[in-house]
Amino acid sequence: MDDKQIFAAVEVSDHEVRLIVGEFFNTRFNIIKVVRVPTDGISYNGIVNSESVTNAVKAALSEAKEKIGAEIRRVILAMPSYRMKRYSFKSTVDVEGIDGTVTTQDVRNAIKKAEANDIGKGYALIQTVCVRYTVNGISTRRIPIGEKCSQLTVDIDLLCAERKFSYDLVTCVEKAGVGIIDIFLDIYAVGKEAALFEQAVNHQVVMLKVERTATTLGLLRKGRLTNAAVLPAGLGTLASAVSDKYGIESSTAVELLKYSARLNQDVCSSNPVHIWADRGTTRTITEQELVDCIRPSVENWLDAIQKTCVPILQADETAVMITGEGGETDGLAELLQKRLGVETKCYIPETLGGRNAGLTACLGLFYAYNDRLSITGPAEESIDMEAFNKAVAYRDRKSDSGKEDTLTNKLLKGLFSEGKK
Repeated sequence: MDDKQIFAAVEVSDHEVRLIVGEFFNTRFNIIKVVRVPTDGISYNGIVNSESVTNAVKAALSEAKEKIGAEIRRVILAMPSYRMKRYSFKSTVDVEGIDGTVTTQDVRNAIKKAEANDIGKGYALIQTVCVRYTVNGISTRRIPIGEKCSQLTVDIDLLCAERKFSYDLVTCVEKAGVGIIDIFLDIYAVGKEAALFEQAVNHQVVMLKVERTATTLGLLRKGRLTNAAVLPAGLGTLASAVSDKYGIESSTAVELLKYSARLNQDVCSSNPVHIWADRGTTRTITEQELVDCIRPSVENWLDAIQKTCVPILQADETAVMITGEGGETDGLAELLQKRLGVETKCYIPETLGGRNAGLTACLGLFYAYNDRLSITGPAEESIDMEAFNKAVAYRDRKSDSGKEDTLTNKLLKGLFSEGKK
């Protein structure tokens, strides 16, 4: 158990709190528990009901504690990329080691020097990203630990978000009774989970994180996050026509959009995809009726994405990836690819227990934080490890003691008894 690194990650999206407890063990990442709790306390550009957000985080923490048998003390937090800004600096420091070789302390000094720059009163520094290291005139993306030189130059990006939104969200989470060990932009976490930073070295990648009320566009170029923008239109916007016309609840309409509508088909099935009772009358909606109802909203969304992406597509070879809840939507990638004329795919995580596109950013928090440990040093524990180890040990003992009670063992015991007779 001592080799395990167990962390908890939280993302507060525009309609739910997502909490994942996971572990790194022998270079592998495993999910221990996933909790999703609805909340209407946050929009794409700010907190609208802080109490609702805090209560949802509390509920998620409580459910996770009940399942894993240990209290969650600290979490890694995703910060919405609303009004995100990037400040880039070249930070040069003298190598301090007696033997003249680069150490992690030299990298920390370079980071500290970059973080001393003024980012303005309207923004909060969310994360510091070391993009490239240069020693003896040679640049590399890996930390040059042990290299002999007199100076180290680090290309550093300071990724910032709107100050008020950031502080309001942090306050809501802390009021739920947990500390925060690190914060990352949600769109940056998406890039880490999908391994897009490596792909973006030779060409551009546009990430579309599609949620209920908004779509976040992130641009990766030359292996770094260069920009992000938020469009106030998401799956809930597309599905609102269904709610208005048929009186279906918004959450149900979104589920129908994701899993019952093939958006890229001109002719769809006439079979019912949803049946419900309305004032004693049974009503149905077919796939064709569903697609026809939401098609105008989908076209408007495609127009907005196309307008935003045109200057990007003209600059360099580009690929597009859709994730967030929108990554679950059948046919959306094909429609967008036809509009933009570039390769467009949906991304769904492959980690067992987290195979849902809505969890992409939350999962990416683990990889983003794990990458920082090589610079920051040993990690703080997210959970009460003593209680967790006891809970796991108790389950193992309980499992062993119950072996005689399994159906197979009972049958075998009966057979041997009959043989003796």
